[in-house]
Amino acid sequence: PLPPEKAMVCFGSMFVELPKAKTREMLRQDQEQLDEEINNLRKELRVKVNRLYEAQGKPELKGFNLNPMSAEEMKLINRIVEG
Repeated sequence: PLPPEKAMVCFGSMFVELPKAKTREMLRQDQEQLDEEINNLRKELRVKVNRLYEAQGKPELKGFNLNPMSAEEMKLINRIVEG
């Protein structure tokens, strides 16, 4: 068993024992980077789809420029719906 302040982290095919605080920070940074990449790809996709529709002579998609709700917004909506 690991000491309570340590965590096992998998890097490729290798497991490494690291302090929990460092592991948590690494995961948070990775998640922020992934969220940023996802948002950039979504923005690029909107532009590309609009160009495609324009090239095909079709009208621009309605509502395609909407943004997804954040986790906080979803929690608030769920609270309202549940009562």
